Amino acid sequence: MRIAIVGAGMAGMSCGQRLSRLGHEVRLFDKGRGPGGRMATRRMEDGGTTLHFDHGAQYFTARDPRFVEQVAHWETAGVAARWAAAGDDAWVGTPAMNAPLKAMAGELGVQFGTRIEQLVRDGDGWQIDGEGAPDTRFDAVLVAVPAEQAGPLLQPHAPAMATLADQTASDPCWTLMAGFEAPLALVQDTLRQRGPIGWAARNNAKPGRANEECWVIQASPEWSRAHLEEDAETVAAALLAELAEANGGPLPRQLGATAHRWRFARSGTAGEEALWDAEQRIGVCGDWLIGPRVEAAYMSGLLLAEAVGGR
Repeated sequence: MRIAIVGAGMAGMSCGQRLSRLGHEVRLFDKGRGPGGRMATRRMEDGGTTLHFDHGAQYFTARDPRFVEQVAHWETAGVAARWAAAGDDAWVGTPAMNAPLKAMAGELGVQFGTRIEQLVRDGDGWQIDGEGAPDTRFDAVLVAVPAEQAGPLLQPHAPAMATLADQTASDPCWTLMAGFEAPLALVQDTLRQRGPIGWAARNNAKPGRANEECWVIQASPEWSRAHLEEDAETVAAALLAELAEANGGPLPRQLGATAHRWRFARSGTAGEEALWDAEQRIGVCGDWLIGPRVEAAYMSGLLLAEAVGGR
């Protein structure tokens, strides 16, 4: 079958990878500029110095044997490594969090910078409509985006799936990326649950990173929700103040700082694995069906692929 997948984060990539290996013609479409989704990485330039930040998912774990096997392949390929500071079972992409997704994208046809606005029935097939969308007929269409974005796409054709998506809310997250001229006094590489900070990490302490002192500070869901519509500068100042307090004094000179608002950062849990309507050939996958983990996104995509194309 010729299959369109809307969304090229971990769920979409996992689904596409498996379907491609099963012999299907797969094309993925994503509104982002490149691989990552919520495993995103950002660079900032300051006077010739390049600062690197994993500003989405900070690490992932692997428990299901099939995901454990995939992570082992990533490790062998040099795109994943253990990060003990986050826990004995924690993994990160190397040299950046989006490295595993870049590796997966290399196997697939992925069109970035494409915002899909609606799914359109075309006889017994499908077309996708949106800026940059191709005039191509697909045999099946699969949705692999956050619940809040999946609902409107699914509603005209699969209302039960759309209702489940609408009932599964994600938590927002304000994330600050800050680079410094010198290391902070903090000995530990991570902070958890301190005032408005839900998580903070010395990004350059992860394996395969450059040496510049770079911190990622993620506000707690409660604080992020309460301050969701504030401007980025106000949020950055508040999170930097909390980091300074944790540091026990003034922070070193900043090389750069910017805040990013994730409206759909940590997914809800719908209590499903993947949903597939074989009659209409429309389906949905994503971490929001299973739980807010990278592994959940991978497994949801894999399970949808096998429902669509067999094992």
